[in-house]
Amino acid sequence: MTRQTEDPLPQGGGKEIGVKVIMARERLSLYDTTLRDGAQTHGVDFSVEDKWLIAQQLDALGIDYIEAGYPGANPTDTKLFAEARPLGHAKLTAFGMTKRPGRSIANDPGFQALLAAKVASICLVAKAWDFHVEVALGISLDENLAAIRESTEAMVASGREALIDCEHFFDGYKANPGYALACAKTAYEAGARWVVLCDTNGGTLPEAIEKIVTEMVEHIPGDRLGIHVHNDTDNGVANSLAAVRAGARQIQGTLNGLGERCGNANLTSIIPTLILKPEYAERFTTGVTPEKLRTLTHASRVVDEVLNRAPNRHAPYVGEAAFAHKGGIHVSAVQKDPRTYEHVPPEAVGNRRKLLVSDQAGRSNILAELERIGIVVPKDDPRIARLLDEVKQREANGYAYEAADASFELLARRTLGNVPQFFEVDSFRVMVERRHNSIGDLVTVSEATVKVRIDGETVMSVGEGNGPVNALDNALRKDLGPYQNFIEDLDLVDYKVRILSGGSDAVTRVLIESRDGAGNRWFTVGVSPNIVDASFEALLDSINYKLIRDGAPVP
Repeated sequence: MTRQTEDPLPQGGGKEIGVKVIMARERLSLYDTTLRDGAQTHGVDFSVEDKWLIAQQLDALGIDYIEAGYPGANPTDTKLFAEARPLGHAKLTAFGMTKRPGRSIANDPGFQALLAAKVASICLVAKAWDFHVEVALGISLDENLAAIRESTEAMVASGREALIDCEHFFDGYKANPGYALACAKTAYEAGARWVVLCDTNGGTLPEAIEKIVTEMVEHIPGDRLGIHVHNDTDNGVANSLAAVRAGARQIQGTLNGLGERCGNANLTSIIPTLILKPEYAERFTTGVTPEKLRTLTHASRVVDEVLNRAPNRHAPYVGEAAFAHKGGIHVSAVQKDPRTYEHVPPEAVGNRRKLLVSDQAGRSNILAELERIGIVVPKDDPRIARLLDEVKQREANGYAYEAADASFELLARRTLGNVPQFFEVDSFRVMVERRHNSIGDLVTVSEATVKVRIDGETVMSVGEGNGPVNALDNALRKDLGPYQNFIEDLDLVDYKVRILSGGSDAVTRVLIESRDGAGNRWFTVGVSPNIVDASFEALLDSINYKLIRDGAPVP
């Protein structure tokens, strides 16, 4: 904002530079519940490893809180919180409920499971609509307030940062504003760090959100208020931003808008809006820096790959078509100045421009990716054009290198002529047999034979497994001679198959996630009409990538 130098400085701080006053920006807290609320999406089921992989993406992005699940509610979440692996920036957060009616905190197993979780912050859901208190809980309004107070105080006394999600708050406020306010104030006065106002049914519109949050800020400081909305009217993003304008300083949501029914507020759209749009960027700061924002598209697509879902091509900011331009004056204008048809630069969110009549943007993207993985190539190197053509042809055939960075690196190195030939597979064979075992049970057994040439010598290995891919993996890694010690800590932790075309001759894409003993992860891809061929291609890429990365000697 600008002002005349004789005017007094506005209250609240600021630094005068000439006739300009640069106001200190307020901090917005970002809270992700992809792994808990997002897990309620129809068809979504996270494993423990899935959750840790996504948590690492969120942590790298700069999210402040990661709500990872509900300890004690299911074996997956219980195991996750028992491990509680460290994160760099984000606070791993457990989710639960206020104490059960008619029980003390000491005699509530669910509450005790929360207290046992290895986390620094815990989010409790509390009823804030009198209708739900009396119908769903079957207790008096005063009993509910007592449960909120006692539960919050117990969390604070345990040394945890307490967050209270006031469930159905906006519906409750419309029906009985005094009681909804009492629920929120009780949590605040009991020591909750954040009192989160929830539009649980997702039916409140932005103007109502802004009005009610404005009234709430008169009772609870904005830097203690959060917003948690669902997307049932397709206003999840708009409602979250309305709450911020009204004074709330924490936003809760999920990546890609995951969540039950129509989903939660979509952080994949909210975060870049806060950082790239001046009306928010000039007022607020978040844990997501402009540099970290460039990982947003990657994080979004990792979530989709973990869930084996096709990414939404038309998603704002991160969709494949978000910066795609087709034909006519649009392409001509974008080539002259991208601002003609792009509201933000695609690179700012880690996406890329697609000019369907020009490969110029694709070349730039290839160069940027090579730089990211540490391969230095002159911009005018003719091999870049060959690599670009190869990537385009392979993507047309079904490969997806956005989700398989290890396979892309191998492809790039092969095209540029610097991939060692550690070993060569001469042949492989897989047999699947259904037979009776020694105790008479009918079982299916897979056996694979692989012939590998290493430094002029042929090695044949046989392996069994739960299926043909597992058998192939066991056979291939049974004896790689001088490279065996490099792959002893290699584990395949995930395997996903996607059918790319219909019919009996369908093309199959296989995505494999690998991990080593140090916790490093990488993804490789294979494509073929034959699922075993596609799987074996991805397996080979995984092993070769690890050998290159770990500096295995060339024969």
